[in-house]
Amino acid sequence: MFGTVVKSTGSWYTVKTDDGELIDCKIKGNFRMKDIRSTNPVAVGDRVEYVLSADDAAMIVGICDRKNYMIRRSSNLSKYSQILAANLDLVALVVTVNYPETFTVFIDRFLATAEAYRVPACLIINKIDRYDDDEMEYAESLKFLYENIGYPVFLISAYDESSLGDLKEFLKDKTTLMSGNSGVGKSTIINLLIPNMELRTGEISEYHNRGMHTTTFSEMFELPDGGSIIDTPGIKGFGTIDMDTYEVGHFFKEIFEFSKKCRFNNCTHIHEPDCAVLEALENHYISQSRYQSYLSILEDDENEKYR
Repeated sequence: MFGTVVKSTGSWYTVKTDDGELIDCKIKGNFRMKDIRSTNPVAVGDRVEYVLSADDAAMIVGICDRKNYMIRRSSNLSKYSQILAANLDLVALVVTVNYPETFTVFIDRFLATAEAYRVPACLIINKIDRYDDDEMEYAESLKFLYENIGYPVFLISAYDESSLGDLKEFLKDKTTLMSGNSGVGKSTIINLLIPNMELRTGEISEYHNRGMHTTTFSEMFELPDGGSIIDTPGIKGFGTIDMDTYEVGHFFKEIFEFSKKCRFNNCTHIHEPDCAVLEALENHYISQSRYQSYLSILEDDENEKYR
């Protein structure tokens, strides 16, 4: 029997069967994914095979091939990873320029990982109702930067439903992973996108300007006009995994385009002569913030580098 994982608590998995029934399942103790050293071998969005035992307990015994998945390095920067969700049409990163501040290095690491694992991505800049003139100007500059690179960007206020019109249309009929730092308003957005949803929302620590975790597990919710949203716990940092030094530039769209004109095929875009990327950086065709994010992935050996 087969179904789709729609909720993961870490020890239990809720599977929606092909008949529409919800069944709580566990996985075998020795269940492991081939070639993936993950803290969670089964993720929301996975198509799985399950069996029922004599006492009606359900056990996941197999996992179908994934179309794609979104992954990050476990928080202790070990060799293990955390799979955020699988079989996605889109990842939507919710960011805020304040209350709390989302740093561009976090955005770029997330987008680079989406590129590496072949998941289309968009940005949702939330809380525009709270920004002063300088903060709003910065939000507009982020929108300009990332749209020019090729990522759809939505400026919204989760307290103004009318600002969500374009976003609703964009999410229609897609399976979307919604992610972001704690406190950026993911749960509030989902509560607006899905009538009668009552996801718990949290306050921002005024002392640290950081959000508090309100979502404690991953869960998939159906959108009223088609498609679904996968809500995940807020994440503090985004550690990349399995990115070869000479491949990192491939996951930055604009760096990859300019790299085709570099003298050397294995150019790292740091010190080599006739580097088209460094020339583009000097001429402001590549933003300094994006280039610094690129360097930070190359230097991924310090625990705090990816906050």
